[in-house]
Amino acid sequence: MRLPQTRTLIMAACDPLQLELFEVYQMAVEARDTLRGRPSNSNLVREHDETCFEIEQHAIRAMQEPSYLQRPPE
Repeated sequence: MRLPQTRTLIMAACDPLQLELFEVYQMAVEARDTLRGRPSNSNLVREHDETCFEIEQHAIRAMQEPSYLQRPPE
């Protein structure tokens, strides 16, 4: 798990928007890991790494500030 220090918060999450964000993050990580396992374009893997990092930052912020997901996108 990438965020072991937040495992308890993730497991306790019940907000539908948080759960959806965690699911999207899981799908992005799985897609990235699939690409890493194949001979592919390194730019595509890097792009997936960046996407995973961005989603991860949103997930961390959503756990720290529950109202974060209720705000309009910046």
